[in-house]
Order: sequence, then C-alpha cells, then structure tokens
Amino acid sequence: MAKLLKKKAEGQQSRIFLVEDHPVFRDGLAKLVNAEPDLTVCGEAGDARQALKSITKLKPDLSVVDLGLPGKSGLELIKEIRAKKIAIKLLVVSMFDEALYAQRVLRAGGDGYIMKQEDPQEIISAIRDVLAGHIYVSEDVFARESMKEPAAKKALPLDQLTDSELEVLEMLGQGKTDQEMSAQLGMPIKDINTHSQSIRLKLKLDNMNALIRYAVCWVEDSRTK
Repeated sequence: MAKLLKKKAEGQQSRIFLVEDHPVFRDGLAKLVNAEPDLTVCGEAGDARQALKSITKLKPDLSVVDLGLPGKSGLELIKEIRAKKIAIKLLVVSMFDEALYAQRVLRAGGDGYIMKQEDPQEIISAIRDVLAGHIYVSEDVFARESMKEPAAKKALPLDQLTDSELEVLEMLGQGKTDQEMSAQLGMPIKDINTHSQSIRLKLKLDNMNALIRYAVCWVEDSRTK
C-alpha cells in the first residue's frame, strides 16, 4: 500500500475521470479502476455539465463517458471537450448498442467504445489501449467496418439524424414510452415529441406508427448483424 500511495503522489499512475449517472455502476467502476496499480480515479461526475467543469480543472489522462446522461448526452459532452481542445483520451462505456453508436462516438472525437456488459477486465484493457494511443472498438465492429465497400460508406438515411434523434429512435425501437425516454435522456416530453416528428420527416415515413415499426425493425436488425 505504501508503494501504491507513493506512485500516486509521484503522478506515475494514469488519472481516470468517470462520467456516469448511475451511482452503483460508477462506484463499481471506480473500485475496478483503483484496484489496478497503474490507474487511479481522480474524479467523478453524474452529468455532462459537472463533468466538463471538473475535467477542465483536473486535466485527467482519460475520461470514461456514459452516453445516457441527464440533460445532455455523452456524445454532446465529447464534442464540447474536443471543441475546447482539452488534451484527454475519451472512452465511452455505455449500455447503448455499439453497432449503432460506435462510429458516431469516433466521429465526435471519442477514442473508443465498449459496452457495459463486457467483462470488467475487458473494460480495463480498453482503458489501457486508449491510453496507449489506440482506438478501441470490438472485433465485430472493426471487422464490419473494414469489410465495407467504398460505395457502402455513402450517406445513409440515418446519417441525417442528429445524435439526440438517434437516441430517441433507438428507444422507440426498444418500446420505451415518452415518459421513460424523458427520464433517461433528461429531456422534456415536448422535446421527445419534436425529435420523433423530425425523425419521421427525415426518414420519409407517413405517420408515427410507421416510425415505430421502422425503429423496432432497425434495432432488431442492428443487433443481429
């Protein structure tokens, strides 16, 4: 223990900041990280606003970011951090399907994506990979992106959606109610309805029933690829 404290005092450990709104998961992740001799948690936040403030002040080496944060999503937080040119590695650890979100995270400026249900030691491996300067995604996502033909990389209808709209679309496909989406996204119900109508128009769907059918099929198809 004395050696561990000495290393921390000398700054030889990589400093990790956690952005996660579920206290139980955040506490478990903190214990997981702090159990590693080369890593230490230097701070935590439950929402994007506090996270940006603390990250700016603490200047950690890496931040673990959840996507489903109240008030403002993890994707928006990543964009703000990059806009401020803060030198930090960003790894998303989320319950949202990697197949749906990994590329958006990387385009926003993230350095990796791993799902919460992965083995805890795989999360530690992802943290170390990103700290080493690598991009981390699952083998399945890497293989799928590598095998795409150039023509397949052209803009798709879903590329028209904003990040918030994509979150709403996925939750519609999961059968979430407006109230559940509002609680999970920290967004007023009227904004949920506005996003839903915008998605419907962008995807050229006739009505909300058609949108829900589309969302359900899209989510199921994405998970079977």
